[in-house]
Amino acid sequence: MGKTNVLSGTVISDKMHKTIIVRVVHMAKHPKYGRIQKRYNKFKVHDENNSAKIGDLVKIQETRPLSKEKRFRLLGVIKKSQLPRVEIKEEPGIENK
Repeated sequence: MGKTNVLSGTVISDKMHKTIIVRVVHMAKHPKYGRIQKRYNKFKVHDENNSAKIGDLVKIQETRPLSKEKRFRLLGVIKKSQLPRVEIKEEPGIENK
């Protein structure tokens, strides 16, 4: 068996059931100018227990295709987010015009 890719990134969405979207940051050199740049990749990750929330730092591992776009599995949460989750609720009686 070959090596599997293990990455770490930040959860940017947890709205799907058993799926999270993780943004992985890597540094890359510009081919012409040589300047170091931040580059981002977003991966859909299988989260069996729905344990990761927005803002968490997680470790993910490449695996066989689990669906059309899911190619990674959640290994664990490295650091929980410190920010409380805020939901916006509409107040009764106020109408949008």
